[in-house]
Order: sequence, then structure tokens, then C-alpha cells
Amino acid sequence: MTVTDQAERTAKLAAYLSTARWYAGKGREVEIHSVRRLTMPGAGDPAVRVFVVEVTSADGTGRDHYHVPLSYYPEPREDLAHALIGSWTDEQLGEVHAYDAVHDHHAMALWLRGFTDAGAAATAPDDREAVHFHVVGEPDLDPEARSTLLSGEQSNSSVFFGDTAMMKLFRRVTPGVNPDIEILAALTEAGSDHVATLYGWMDAPALGTDDEPLQLGILQQFLTTASDGWGLALSSLRTLFADDVDTPRSSGGDFAAEAHRLGVAVAEVHETMAGAFGTEQWGPDDLAALADTMVGRLDAAAAAVPEVAELAPSLRPLLDGVRRVEGPVTIQRVHGDLHLGQTLRTVRGWKIIDFEGEPAKPLAERRRPDSPWRDVAGMLRSFDYAAEGSLQDRLEAVGDIDSSAAQGAREWAARNVNAFLAGYDEVCADDLDEALLTAYAVDKAVYEAVYEARNRPTWLSIPLAALRRLAATDPS
Repeated sequence: MTVTDQAERTAKLAAYLSTARWYAGKGREVEIHSVRRLTMPGAGDPAVRVFVVEVTSADGTGRDHYHVPLSYYPEPREDLAHALIGSWTDEQLGEVHAYDAVHDHHAMALWLRGFTDAGAAATAPDDREAVHFHVVGEPDLDPEARSTLLSGEQSNSSVFFGDTAMMKLFRRVTPGVNPDIEILAALTEAGSDHVATLYGWMDAPALGTDDEPLQLGILQQFLTTASDGWGLALSSLRTLFADDVDTPRSSGGDFAAEAHRLGVAVAEVHETMAGAFGTEQWGPDDLAALADTMVGRLDAAAAAVPEVAELAPSLRPLLDGVRRVEGPVTIQRVHGDLHLGQTLRTVRGWKIIDFEGEPAKPLAERRRPDSPWRDVAGMLRSFDYAAEGSLQDRLEAVGDIDSSAAQGAREWAARNVNAFLAGYDEVCADDLDEALLTAYAVDKAVYEAVYEARNRPTWLSIPLAALRRLAATDPS
């Protein structure tokens, strides 16, 4: 490939990254520093290339790496026009038309074969320019299953193979152990009923001699009967509005029993994770450091969102209250980004998904032990978000929110928060620490306020309303 060909390919990859939903640096010019090409085991038609693209990080202070699998065709494909990245000259194939491979079921068959074909999975461990496949146990996979890309992809890309398996390709990749693989493997080995079984994962050799491998994605059980928790919560609220009853308890779509079961499931997952990874203790110095971190995030949010600045004097004592928590506080590995959208209801009960933590955080921080109350606070905020979001949807649909709907939504949130906590308490051995849970809820709502101000200003009122309610809490 000539220098001109490389420059053309790099420019087209940069243009594609700038429009991808999973690219974290939206609004910044894409500056590519290097493009590393990996090979796939086995041969396929079409030809496949896997790139790891090094770019300036979203905050402009470092470098990020993005996983971009491509399928190459000698002629344009109308059925893949929506996934076209560009055309350039490949050193082996000549002129090619490159498409994002996750949209191409012919290309995805090669990934499935990486897991089902023992020969393909056994890539030589010293092959530093190949994608390596690792299988957990003996998964029953259909090597002929056709792939389907999940629409609405966010920070990753999810591909279903028939009705038995789902592959999640990590898009922004970091050297080291991905928590989704690490935790799912531990929960699968422990026989947890609350996760989709891990079938395997893919990785690439380290970028440098002192680095760890790049983990590129996972293959896991596809839960065919699953409905996501967020959608079920919104359905419950729509039924509440349609029923026009006095209380959520009287609604035909009452969600409290499910919220209770979900609380049990989350507590049992926490219990299994504690057994698999162990626990530690936070003392006064650790709690003071946690308070400092939370106050720092509040100050940064206040500088970015004027409405948060107005509430900051009343919120700061709630975060400082962490310093007065009577320790020691037990910490462990946690989910790190738990909300209703990370849950699935199946005929066999609730399942928890996506153990990566918040994708924007550094990998070391996502793997760091924390209090389980952070996950609990995330779920409580999610019930509030569902209630307030349903009112926002109602406002956009009919142009008005009557007082009974607003009251009903808030009663729905309170009822399900209490049901979730009751379910969690049935399993959790630790007593609820109101000060710690409140601080985590404030911290989460502060994060939400910054996110909404930057990405969805019409929803900024939701976290702001929560922060106002929390600001009225007695910090003592």
C-alpha cells in the first residue's frame, strides 16, 4: 500500500468514526495517529480486515483505540450501502469497497466460526497480528446461524446469531482485562441464575511489550424470552396513565412485584461477586477520599451547569456526610453502571447485563472495588428516570401534563423504589446506610445533569428535580 493509499484509507476511517454513535469524541475533529491491522483465523468470503485505530482521546489529553472490523468487496454492494466506509487500494486485494463488518452477515460468519471451529479458535499464541478466540466450556453453537445486528447500538455493537448466541463487539478498547469478560466469566463459573452465560471472548496481542492484550468482544447466551427492564417500566407507567386509578397499586400494570424480584436478583449477584472476587474494607481515610471525589465532581458540574451551581451549597453537606459514616464499610466488585436498561426480564427471572461499568471511565477505575450501594443508588435513580421520562414523553405527545398524571408517576417511583429496596434487603447482610446511599444518589444525579445538559437539554429537568429533592434532605 502506497503512502497515498494509506492516507486515503486513514481519511475515510476518520470520516466514519466521526459519525459513529459509539465514537466518544463527538464534536471533535478525528485525529488518527496509527492504524493497526489484525488478521482473522481461517478464510472467508468476503475478505475481512480488523483494524485498531488510535485517535486523540475525547478530552484531547491522550489516546483512545477503536475496534473497527471491515469486510472488503471488489464491487459495490447495494445491500450494504448504509455501512460503506469507503474505497481504497489494499496491498493484497487491489481496489476494494470497505464496509463495517457488523452489518454484513457473510462477514460475521467468520467470527462465529472462530468460536465453533476448534482449529480456527486455536490461533498460534505468538501470532501478534491475529485475533484470538477463547471458548468457555463447551457451548452448543450453530455454526450456520445467520447474524443480525441489534439496532440502536451505543458504546458497543451487538450481533445475534440465530436465537442462541449474542456477540458484543467492544468499540473503544483498552489494554487490560475488560470487566464484562472478567465478571461474566466469574458469574458463569459460579452458576449464577442472573446473567447470560458467557461462551467466550476475542482478544488481540498487546500493543507494546509492556502492555496487556486488547480484549475485543464477547460471545454469550442470547436470552430469547427477554424484555428489557426500562421498556417494562415505561409500559407499566403507560398502563397507570390509561387506567386512571387512584394509586399505582390499583393499576393493572403495577410493577412493584417485579421491582421486588429485581432487588433480590441484584443482591444475589452482589453476593456471588463478593464470593468470586472477595471484599475489602473502607476506613475513615477512604471515606474521606470518596467524599472529596464526589465533591470534586459536584464542583465540576456546577461550573458546567448553572442550575447545579445554584443547588451546590445544599448538596455539598450530603456528600460531606460520607466522612461521618461509621465504618468500616465493605467494598467489592460491583456492576458500576446499573440501571433498568441493564436488566432483562425472562421467563426464568431477572438477568443483569453489561458489566463494563461506565464506558467513559478509565479501565482501572471500572475494575476498582466500590460499595454495592453505588449500584443500588443507580437503580433508584433509574426508577425516578422512568417516571419522569414517561411524563416528558406524555408532554411531547399531548402537550400537557395534568396534576394527577404527575402525582401518579411520582407515587409509582416511590412504590417501586421501596419494593426494590425490600427485595435487596432480603438477601443483603449489611444494614442500609442512608447517608452513603444518599451521597451515591446525589453523585449519580450530578452526572446525569451534566450528561443531559450536553446531550439532551430537554431532559435536564429530570436530574435537576431529583437534585432539588435531595437538596431538601436533612444531612444529619
